[in-house]
Amino acid sequence: MGEGHPERPDRYRVVERALEAESFQLLARDQAPRASHEMLTRVHPEDYVKGIEAATPVSGRRRLDQDTMMSAGSFEAALRSAGGAAFAIDEVMGGKVSNAFVATRPPGHHAELATTMGFCFFNNAAVAARHAQAAYGAQRVAIVDFDVHHGNGTQHIFWADKSVLYASTHEMPLYPGTGARAERGEHDQIVNAPLSAGDGGDTFREAIESVIIPRIENFAPDLIIISAGFDGHYRDPLGNLQLREEDFAWATRALMRLADRHCHGRIVSLLEGGYDLLGLSRSVAAHVQALMGN
Repeated sequence: MGEGHPERPDRYRVVERALEAESFQLLARDQAPRASHEMLTRVHPEDYVKGIEAATPVSGRRRLDQDTMMSAGSFEAALRSAGGAAFAIDEVMGGKVSNAFVATRPPGHHAELATTMGFCFFNNAAVAARHAQAAYGAQRVAIVDFDVHHGNGTQHIFWADKSVLYASTHEMPLYPGTGARAERGEHDQIVNAPLSAGDGGDTFREAIESVIIPRIENFAPDLIIISAGFDGHYRDPLGNLQLREEDFAWATRALMRLADRHCHGRIVSLLEGGYDLLGLSRSVAAHVQALMGN
């Protein structure tokens, strides 16, 4: 997205290096495939998908909104980011693995039905949820988002859908300005547990334990999707929370226990934010270690 932009290729490189450590050598690894047109249009209008493709510059960069720019490779990357989410659904819902982490960029949770926002083109979590429903008959999908920024796009897409529970803990006030407790969806299936600048692990864990987990228990999902943003880390330049790697690992294990009780351990985790490279790499390592049961 340009020199000095926080959503930069090094984000992926440090994640890749972190997962090269000896403790991750037994992980099954696959390249993210491209999302099909059908996968994308289950979520986004066809004109929007075609418009993103048409906006792709041959060279240089094109700005789509205040924060989001495209280069010649952006459409391909966005296709594979959404496609990786759908592929992980195939692996998990098909019973090949119990959980999966999708280490791709660009992120997706700010992308609304027909609006790019916050470095996001397609809403990867929504693509994954709709794929689980269409291809595997999942009746109830829970999406849990612990990115420091509220996932306005995911909330927008599922606002009136009682088959999807969206639960988020995030910093407020902060971009994009949504995510108040009073935002509950048409079927009371939107759950927001906002945090304040300076909050640390104890407050984060309390929000998940007292607000989010009980709602997921009652919802009894067939699948849990995690929008795993690590920009709540105390080192991150785009947020003001004071979370550490062990907080993300704790949250992951808590969601795994829920998944074990309700959906045969099925979890698909999608990389969202995280813009301090050291904080990101350490947090991803802790998250994936937890997913591996360590």
